Amino acid sequence: MTQADDPNRDNAPLSKKLDDLYKLIEGIEIAMFTTRRPDGYLVSRPMATQTQAEGSDLWFVTDVESHKLDELELDPHVNLAYYRDRTREWVSVSGTATVSQDRRAIRELYRRDWKAWFGDQGGARDGGPEDPRLALILVDVDSVTYLKVNKPAPLVLFEVAKGMVTGTPPKVGAQRVVTGAEIDAFGRK
Repeated sequence: MTQADDPNRDNAPLSKKLDDLYKLIEGIEIAMFTTRRPDGYLVSRPMATQTQAEGSDLWFVTDVESHKLDELELDPHVNLAYYRDRTREWVSVSGTATVSQDRRAIRELYRRDWKAWFGDQGGARDGGPEDPRLALILVDVDSVTYLKVNKPAPLVLFEVAKGMVTGTPPKVGAQRVVTGAEIDAFGRK
């Protein structure tokens, strides 16, 4: 069976797939950001996706002293997992991460709530946009798979209950796949 023949796969136009994808990510906000440790094991941690900006598909802010940067130096391949419990929608992003301390980009993306995560250690280390601890992780998407629920919540619950009774998987939405090449062809954000 080819991808085009998969009954669970949605063949929506690329612009629709990308629009729905970015709306899902905006609505979920927190991703489980997975990297590979030096011992080969995977580790995930929650990170807030930042406002979209030019130059990369997804942005995150981090502390330059965190272990994840050591992990990214060894292996820049990451996975981002988003899940919305209320609707059962999910997004899985595979990509390549790059770390940047570009002050212009940090100032452009900076949000006041970052101070809460960095704290004020005095001097330049005040959690503000000039804090030398602040770095951006830019994730360039290689591929995305996600589920866009196309039914109201009561129908989703009905589909799940029906699946439990009949033994058939519930049909709650459309699974979509977007490749990095498709994002490039459409024009990265």
